[in-house]
Amino acid sequence: MKIAVIGAGPAGMTAAYQLSKKGHTVDVFEASNAVGGMSKTLSMWGQKVDIGPHRFFSNDTRINELWLEVVGNDYEMVDRLTRIYYNKRFFHYPIKAFDALKNLGVFNAMSCVVSYGVEKLSPAKDKTTFEGWVTNRFGKKLYNVFFKTYTEKLWGIPCNVLDADFAAQRIKKFSLGEAMKTAVFGNKGNHKTLVDQFAYPHGGTGMVYERMAAFVKNHEGNIFLNKPIKRVLTKDKRAYAIELEDGIIQEYDYIVSSMPLSLLVSRLPEVPEKVKTAANALKFRNTIIVYLNVNAKNLFPDNWLYIHSADLMMGRLTNFRNWSPHLYGEQQSTICALEYWCYDEDDFWSWDDSKLIELGKEELRKTGLIGNAEITDGNVCKIHRCYPVYSKGYKETLSSVVDYLKEIEKLQVIGRYGAFKYNNQDHSILMGKLAAENIAESKNHNLWDINTDYEDYQEQV
Repeated sequence: MKIAVIGAGPAGMTAAYQLSKKGHTVDVFEASNAVGGMSKTLSMWGQKVDIGPHRFFSNDTRINELWLEVVGNDYEMVDRLTRIYYNKRFFHYPIKAFDALKNLGVFNAMSCVVSYGVEKLSPAKDKTTFEGWVTNRFGKKLYNVFFKTYTEKLWGIPCNVLDADFAAQRIKKFSLGEAMKTAVFGNKGNHKTLVDQFAYPHGGTGMVYERMAAFVKNHEGNIFLNKPIKRVLTKDKRAYAIELEDGIIQEYDYIVSSMPLSLLVSRLPEVPEKVKTAANALKFRNTIIVYLNVNAKNLFPDNWLYIHSADLMMGRLTNFRNWSPHLYGEQQSTICALEYWCYDEDDFWSWDDSKLIELGKEELRKTGLIGNAEITDGNVCKIHRCYPVYSKGYKETLSSVVDYLKEIEKLQVIGRYGAFKYNNQDHSILMGKLAAENIAESKNHNLWDINTDYEDYQEQV
């Protein structure tokens, strides 16, 4: 078969790679200038960096076998250290009892425990929102300290209008009770967000997808960069072609799309107005990353920090010198990545690079993490529509879109953008793999089920 794959992120490249292995001819169309999507690796100041922190971890044998098939021995296990920066203090995650006591103080720590107890006796009635779900698991006090500010930075909406799905996906079974057990007995690796180590490719996260792309090209496929798709063409509820931005139409036996779901559906030629309206109501959040080259080597030990302090605009800070020596080689400096989030309509999205770099320098110095070290250079990366926003009730809006897409033959929709799911790499890799099986082996995997089994998917072996 001749197959088009729209988008060269983890989901799209995995699908293309798997289909090429089966002998099909695959054309991959990518709007940007590189493969990898949110998991691409960039070269900067003689070093390599990712688009923020991208660790790989899965307990699913299917995903691990595929990842290792591509990476081979060119990876290492990295010890994870991530902490929360709040009120000029650092809190270990997972929570450590004495560390929390020292940083919160005995009175505040005890008030968090009391708040949790009150919540257990009289639970929040509405657990459909992020605020209600997290408060139920941690109590109001701890919710305000460790969840509210960061989450509202990320999504740009109040936590009481953010759907509980975000918490269910990212926090899963974790609660204050779990945190206490972890503090006393240690982490046994049973909880996804508390993994003490992760696998990391020597060439950066993007190396995985660069190798997949090379395989596709070596097997009579094509990787078209800087080639955005205008729309997918359908007839009688069957996808048969893609139209490029320049108006050229190319026909295919099958189409796999990881382009933003709202764009895909709103541009389909036969889509009902009701479905189009629902698709346009689905919102995405943008990311701006300010990279700063700091003339020092041992700034702070974390792989990344979650910035919960309300006086800082940045939400996450990554130290790429703490990942793998293969990233920085002989270079003596440290590249820090400061993440900011916004919407298209926000003035912040239109700031020029020099203004963003100055903000980043000011905020990095304000943390006290780099002392008097010189910041020698800055760079900016803007990623459009990268986080699907789980506004309260979004599932009802999404369901009409999903129902319509299920009726279209010869079209598979995958990935974080494509399926409007807040996927990790492992989710998207699995989506791509199963989409390829649906096409090449006539399987009937329901791709919409991936990353919905919030409690148990990582326990599968």
